[in-house]
Amino acid sequence: MKAPKYKVIIDYIKEQITNGIWPVGSRLPSQRDLAKQFGVNRSTIVTALDELAADGLVEGKLGMGTIVVNNTWTLMRSAPPVNWNEQVGLGTHQASLSTVQAINLAEADENLIQLSKGELSKDLFPLEEMRNVLTKVGQELEPFGYEDPKGNPLLREAIAKYLNQKGIMVHASSILVVSGALQALHLISIGLLKSESTVFLESPSYLYSLSTFQSAGMKLHGIPMDKEGIIPEMIEASHHSKNSVLYCHPNFHNPTGTLMGGKRRQQLLKLAESVQLPIIEDDVYGDLWLDSPPPPPIKSHDRHGNVLYLGSLSKSLNPGLRIGWIAGPEAVIERLADLKMQTDYGSSSLSQRVAAEWLSSGLYEKHLSKVRKQLMVRRNAALEALEKHLSTFAEWDRPAGGFFIWVKMNPDISLPDLYRKALANGVLINPGRIYSTKKMQHYRLSFANAPVEEIQKGIAILESLIEDC
Repeated sequence: MKAPKYKVIIDYIKEQITNGIWPVGSRLPSQRDLAKQFGVNRSTIVTALDELAADGLVEGKLGMGTIVVNNTWTLMRSAPPVNWNEQVGLGTHQASLSTVQAINLAEADENLIQLSKGELSKDLFPLEEMRNVLTKVGQELEPFGYEDPKGNPLLREAIAKYLNQKGIMVHASSILVVSGALQALHLISIGLLKSESTVFLESPSYLYSLSTFQSAGMKLHGIPMDKEGIIPEMIEASHHSKNSVLYCHPNFHNPTGTLMGGKRRQQLLKLAESVQLPIIEDDVYGDLWLDSPPPPPIKSHDRHGNVLYLGSLSKSLNPGLRIGWIAGPEAVIERLADLKMQTDYGSSSLSQRVAAEWLSSGLYEKHLSKVRKQLMVRRNAALEALEKHLSTFAEWDRPAGGFFIWVKMNPDISLPDLYRKALANGVLINPGRIYSTKKMQHYRLSFANAPVEEIQKGIAILESLIEDC
């Protein structure tokens, strides 16, 4: 005889509790989520939770939902169990914003139209070429272990030649291979900056949705932007100490898509040199230009070792490789290399060999040419759909590259409502408030991940929801 549905739900929850997946102190999924998971009415979930509460396993707490208060073992013993929920908040590294955590979970849902995802579509993944590269690397493979602290020598040579083409005349000894630009920022924050140092950055900025610098005790100081990016005079007018650093994103800035002009880049470097303000130049989108190549990097004008330059293959090739780099003065690179060895003993040897083959063989440039053409199609489709559906309610600038369009909505439209209603209707967008300490009447729209027809459909859905917001 088939068990009633509420019994099936009870058995499932008991199993999660007994096996330690939901330990004491854990919060159960919401009644709505459980009802969706099991395909039942919420009344069925309530019945199951009531029985579990009667057994002393869970307890409903106002404003917190349903909490695990015991498991089947602790009910038989007098000593209270470890409450991992209390331990979770004791670490020094801050948690992501709750909205960011929710977005990260939603980005894994393939049923949603992904207008938020800062990642190339699977359709743009060079599967055949990657198979060929993996085959070649595998055929040439010899026994390997930990890499050089700075990274695989062949990869660093390939990166140096690639950077030389951008005007950055750097030697392989001044390059550190990292597991993406995010690890680069983490190493810089713990290895080069004192606690309570000031990090100047664009406002808005991607860094506001991360806790990398804040967890290391840094203070973020947002600097206003115009249509060419961060405004140098506003940095000069701000109080800064010897421990300050400037983080900037000149090429196709995340989240605004802004491209900094060549003259502005030189002004920024000149100012930074005059006030002894080191620069962290994040250039992970630099290869993804669509209309014409961007101006040379700030680092290409650096003659005094003032700039740390970050690059990555995560945005332009594939995030799964986990390969990025830092270029800077040798003393700095050696310090960061030592910290990286303490952290993870180096990035994957196999990934580094694969990345070296992509960069040194010419395959990377051929891949970029294809990606640019496809991104241009997607960007143009997104702009056309925005003009058709949202021109009455919003404004935006045409990005010259990268992944994003920064959409400013009319002030009488509730962005939190639009975000929630869009998600309920199968569309995921990134609200601007996760990129700033100030209230933002913007959202970030990505055209890199969803197919063209889904981009158009998603924007049309947004129009249909605006009247309710």
